[in-house]
Amino acid sequence: MSANKTVLITGTSSGIGKAAAKIFQAHSWNVIATMRTPEKETELTQFENVLVEELDVTKQETIDNAIAKGIERFGKIDVIINNAGFGMMGPVEASSEELMQSIFDVNVFGTIRATKAILPHFRANKSGMVLNVTSMVGRAGFPLQGLYQSTKHAVEGFTDSMQYELRALGIDVKLVEPGGVATEFINSIQMTGDHDVEAYKTLMAKYGEAVQAYMDKLSTSETIGQVVYEAATDGTDQLRYLAGEDAKQIIGARHQMDDKAFYEMVSTQFGLA
Repeated sequence: MSANKTVLITGTSSGIGKAAAKIFQAHSWNVIATMRTPEKETELTQFENVLVEELDVTKQETIDNAIAKGIERFGKIDVIINNAGFGMMGPVEASSEELMQSIFDVNVFGTIRATKAILPHFRANKSGMVLNVTSMVGRAGFPLQGLYQSTKHAVEGFTDSMQYELRALGIDVKLVEPGGVATEFINSIQMTGDHDVEAYKTLMAKYGEAVQAYMDKLSTSETIGQVVYEAATDGTDQLRYLAGEDAKQIIGARHQMDDKAFYEMVSTQFGLA
């Protein structure tokens, strides 16, 4: 058992999750670094204050087991960071039923499962924090991201509501909203399905060109991980944290514009005007 604070992070095999795990451990936190394939992890296992455990957010038994192992090792969990998820791109019309179900099962229901599982522990301690990593697209619309964006909107709404239930119990609730991130996440984005639907070919081509031009504006996973750490440790009741200069610029513009003006701005950016 340790007197240091403990964080459980989902999705730590790469990207933001791994970066956050390394930042927390460097600040003397105990870290329960969870992932679907812990047997493949070689870096995080080298840290004395890091416990690497299996956790698949679609499998309740792995969530429960990782929490139990973390409490057994460190005595208490102070923060859960729901970071696990995957991206999807392409026209909604072309999406398969399987992929629609899958992205909501991971990005939305996985976050809810993990949150529900940790809450009895937090309530018993009369303290704790639920920190959900969403995206700037949870508050702004972009083309060809209908399924992914809808999962992030769902987690935003879930988190927004949960603060009313949990803060009265001594449990903090926070959201980190990254912009574009140069991580393995970008390469793991799935297409919605048969994206050769003729009607969307021009849109897909122009969108692809715009994304390539945007690549130099991406934040590093370490930059986003630092925002996650600051959100967890700043001692405030701030709910939302934008992470990345692009997120700050885009959401700032969204707040200043009406729907039509923002639509026209994004359409111009993606060559769709």
